[in-house]
Amino acid sequence: MPRSGLAARQRLLQAALDLFQEHGFDRTTTAQIARRAGVTERTFFHHFPDKREVLFGGQEHLRDLLRSAVRDAPGELSPLDVLLKAFQSLHEVMEDSRSYLQQRQQLIAATPALREREVAKLAYLADELTEALQEHAIPHQPAALAGHTAAAAFNIAASAWLADPTEPLNARLASAFEDLRFICTEQRSKDSERPANR
Repeated sequence: MPRSGLAARQRLLQAALDLFQEHGFDRTTTAQIARRAGVTERTFFHHFPDKREVLFGGQEHLRDLLRSAVRDAPGELSPLDVLLKAFQSLHEVMEDSRSYLQQRQQLIAATPALREREVAKLAYLADELTEALQEHAIPHQPAALAGHTAAAAFNIAASAWLADPTEPLNARLASAFEDLRFICTEQRSKDSERPANR
């Protein structure tokens, strides 16, 4: 995208965030966003299909980064370790966008329609991770289980980090994935203690 296009997209993003906070998401129109950004409404729709996508437009970039990280991961790693390393590779991108991500999280929490879109986007990300793991020679069922649980762990860790940045994102991620392993180990321990059927 030309630099002028990137600049217009950034102005639209900032204008939308400002207006959403000033008037609420539901009471903000695409025409108002375009006017605040100094562009036409046609330009808005060139960059975003609707006003909700202003807050979700970066998902494809994150997906591409994650898929690339999964593809490049060493083959001897477990599926969860592959995904932990993939999510940790987002650290710098998310640190650079932290202020925006905080505003975005607050808007989503306050807007039911955005919460629904967030759930749908998280499911989409989990499906993408599942497919990436399958390309990494992981069978479908363990790939799907790993992809969906890892996406949930990422969401919880990122939300905690945005609420309290005193602990780095990668440490939050490591802790969340360690909790996943604990849950799996706990279940295996219970299964091993269960008497065999006679």
